[in-house]
Amino acid sequence: MEYTHPFDDPQGHFYLLKNQLGQLSLWPEACALPAGWAIVTPPRPHADCVAWLEQRGGDLHPAAYAKGEAA
Repeated sequence: MEYTHPFDDPQGHFYLLKNQLGQLSLWPEACALPAGWAIVTPPRPHADCVAWLEQRGGDLHPAAYAKGEAA
């Protein structure tokens, strides 16, 4: 299966980013980095990013969801 969206490519390489609220995001290496986000790890395969998050107890949920505010 061919992936046309860089966020959906399981073979892609991703940055792990963090914003001022402490939220984490996977960001495709091929895309320009968003303003207000700092690089936590250099680009790596998706599976490595997931393993990094699992080892460190990281969470990709929005801050409101993590605090139990989301419905």
